[in-house]
Amino acid sequence: MRAWLVRGFWLGLFHGGVQTGTSAVNVHSPEAASSIRYIAIGLVVVIGVLWGALDAWRQLEGRGMVWFLAALVAGPLAGIAGVAGRSLVDQTGLESLGPALTGGAAFTALLVMATAAVGMGIGGALPQPDGSRQADGPR
Repeated sequence: MRAWLVRGFWLGLFHGGVQTGTSAVNVHSPEAASSIRYIAIGLVVVIGVLWGALDAWRQLEGRGMVWFLAALVAGPLAGIAGVAGRSLVDQTGLESLGPALTGGAAFTALLVMATAAVGMGIGGALPQPDGSRQADGPR
């Protein structure tokens, strides 16, 4: 399976699950909803940074394009999964699908690309298992 598809699929499902969990907390405990929202986005950020760093550390070929394509998959998938999950929790209807597939998908795609870029920068600075550092590119 293609690397970008795996990353996009799992990050999209994870972000959709985070949206569902945040909605469930909002329904059952509205006073905790504001703090849980930041924690939930923080989890998505941490996963993106760690996975991007791992790809850079492993020297995945074409990792920039892999993460770009992964973000394009994760955005709409997170929107669909989030609306589907929230419909079970707080009776969100199909009218929420349009905004989720436009603004929500764009936010998720940007979140995935930005966190992976930060992670690739961190992973590129880490020493390799043989003790060397990565080359900056062709010279």
